[in-house]
Amino acid sequence: MTATGEPPVDLRAFHNEVAGHLLAAAARAEARSAAARFAAGLDWLPAPDRAEVERRFAAEHLALARASWERTARRGEELRGEYEAVYRRLRARSLAVLLLGLASAVAIGCTLSAVG
Repeated sequence: MTATGEPPVDLRAFHNEVAGHLLAAAARAEARSAAARFAAGLDWLPAPDRAEVERRFAAEHLALARASWERTARRGEELRGEYEAVYRRLRARSLAVLLLGLASAVAIGCTLSAVG
């Protein structure tokens, strides 16, 4: 709790949420713009039909963007898992080398003190 009695704000989560809303708004604007450009070439269609084509085009554009984002997020999670596994193995190897070096130094020190 903060001094005002309110729970602390998770700034990273807040930032991610705001960024997500901004990204979604930009995608909707991009979809509407692309749909308008596409429908502009269909001037032979009656206005209500052209509006329907524009609406469907924008919806499909958004669906494709969402699918792309989901694939990217899944791949990012896969890569994160792979990199974390590699990091764990590297950390274990580094610890093993450090312990082996320390054991070697102790053994050499004991041998030198016994000889001397």
